[in-house]
Amino acid sequence: MPRTDTPRVAVVFDLDGTLVDSEPNYYEAGRRLLERYGVTDFGWERHTDFIGIGTRETLAALKEEYGLDAPLDELLAGKNRHYLELARAATEVFPEMRALVERLHAEGVPMAVASGSSRAAIEAVLGGTGLDAYLTTLVSAEEVERGKPAPDVFLEAARRLGVEPEHCVVLEDAPPGAAAARAAGMRCVAVPYVPGTVDDPAFGGAELLLRGGQAEFTAAAAYDFVMAGRRTT
Repeated sequence: MPRTDTPRVAVVFDLDGTLVDSEPNYYEAGRRLLERYGVTDFGWERHTDFIGIGTRETLAALKEEYGLDAPLDELLAGKNRHYLELARAATEVFPEMRALVERLHAEGVPMAVASGSSRAAIEAVLGGTGLDAYLTTLVSAEEVERGKPAPDVFLEAARRLGVEPEHCVVLEDAPPGAAAARAAGMRCVAVPYVPGTVDDPAFGGAELLLRGGQAEFTAAAAYDFVMAGRRTT
């Protein structure tokens, strides 16, 4: 008799710029931090160059760019402190993303968050938005050897969920994350946060690219894409 069982599917969400619009808070945290060290020309446009890149890697680049003498761990602690203050005050969840999370949860689909942010930042955002009621498997770049575009956070998320990478769908907003999903062997729904990155080659490997970003994203279409992976074998 033919098999009628279906492979278990799981969804792995990037956090910043994908589930929530936290980039304004990250920008403001970075601006405040750099201002403390005498840097006053750090603007939003420069900030967007680092979207999708881990906080530690971002600060290492800015430390070199601006010739900062402060130790990297000091900079990291300072930015996290500013960010947590801002994140707890207000973080916006993209409405269709919340709808998708709630539907997947109702269907019993395993989900995880895999982010370049610190674990404290992830927990603060999820707790402040109520998403922690649905998303309990969390992987921070602090917990793996390499951040995005390496696949480590996504592979660790799959391991914790108990699902093979090829049965996972990643939702991402930035080229490094899309590249990481491809390297992990996972399907990817790309929802570009920065319009200017739409034609980045990394997005070319995404199975579903929403060129209009969040304005084009719908929970219903994303759900259908996710569930299409549950093919009868």
